[in-house]
Amino acid sequence: MARKSRIETYGSPLGPLEQDVMEFLWASGASSGRDVFSGIKSGREIALTTVLTVLERLAKKGLVAKQKGAGLIAFSPAFSREEFARTISEDVFKGILGISASGLCASLVDALADTDPGELERLSELIESKKKELGGSTEGKK
Repeated sequence: MARKSRIETYGSPLGPLEQDVMEFLWASGASSGRDVFSGIKSGREIALTTVLTVLERLAKKGLVAKQKGAGLIAFSPAFSREEFARTISEDVFKGILGISASGLCASLVDALADTDPGELERLSELIESKKKELGGSTEGKK
């Protein structure tokens, strides 16, 4: 099995198990640890305690909220999938902008073209809207 280079893993802010847990919570809403475990265990060897540990870590990161009930702790996503994606995207983009703004723009256009060419038109519309919002004066800004 080929090992991924370190640079290939930067695109994912969550590990595979964290991602599965979040996907389950986004789809199901507030759930017990056992419910999350039951929902994600198919196709993998995993223990309930591992899932509970991941839920606790996600709670410490502020991505999952815990509600204590009658003898049961329910976990729910602290952010919608869209809010999470937007926040992560903004953080990543700001970091990359510090390295290369032109590289970021080219990579974004290439990634959209590869995954969803229709989003290129949406990007174009967003750019035009932002230009109007800024008064059309983006000259001299880099």
